[in-house]
Parts: sequence; C-alpha cells; structure tokens
Amino acid sequence: MRAAPPSSPDVSARMSRQTNRDTGAERAVRQLLHASGYRYRTHYPVPGMRRRKIDIAFTRAKLAVLIDGCFWHGCPEHATSPKANAEWWRRKLDRNIERDQETNAQLVSEGWTVLRFWEHESPEAVMRHVAAAVDLERAARRKRRQEGGGQ
Repeated sequence: MRAAPPSSPDVSARMSRQTNRDTGAERAVRQLLHASGYRYRTHYPVPGMRRRKIDIAFTRAKLAVLIDGCFWHGCPEHATSPKANAEWWRRKLDRNIERDQETNAQLVSEGWTVLRFWEHESPEAVMRHVAAAVDLERAARRKRRQEGGGQ
C-alpha cells in the first residue's frame, strides 16, 4: 500500500480525531432501537473477512446495518473531494466504496441481509426501517418453525 502524502500538522490532528466506530449517527440509531426493545450486537465481525465490522448486527435475523459517513463512503448528496492531494484522496475514497461493495457481497454470500444508510439520514427513519426488517425476519422464522421447517 502506498504511504499517505505528507500533510500539515493541522490536517493530521483533525484526521486523527475522526471516529470510525460509535459515530453520532450510529449511537442515535442504536439508542432508538434499544429503547424500542430491540437487542443487537455492535461492531460484529463480517463472517469470512478480516478487519471488517458490522455497525449493528442482528445475528439471528442475519441482518447487517451499516451507517456510512458521507465523506468517507461517497454519499451522492454530500460527498466532497479535497483539493490538496486530490488524486491520492480520490483513490482512497474510491477504494472505500469498493470495500463497501466487497463487504456487501460477502455478507450476502453468507446469507445476510445488508441495510446501508448515510449518516445524514434521520435516525428515526433508519430505526423504523431496521425495525421493520427485523420484525419481518422474526415473523418468517416463526412461520418456518410452525410449518416444521426449523430455522
């Protein structure tokens, strides 16, 4: 992997403060889910991939919830491109998007449902969408059990 280009101390300090887990958007969604009675795992390892985590995982339902930062993951509405070291940043951000696609494909191949949201989306709307998906999976699992199909 290529080394990062030299940057100013101000940029280095700002970038080192960037969180890659437990972001405000993640915490807001988790708080709403928990308050509504949903239980989940956080930072759950992606099956079959090293160093990749699911932000919010419903393991029984095999439902992966990922909340992506607009800058780091290329939000079509809010993504920006730094002017300094523009080519280096473009490659880095493009690779993040590629990695997201690889993660989605791996999760789907393992039988997971993947729900991705942007950090700018309403936590309430995200929570409702996630809750509906969890409830749907729970109902399907109950139905399979009643029909004698197991899990």
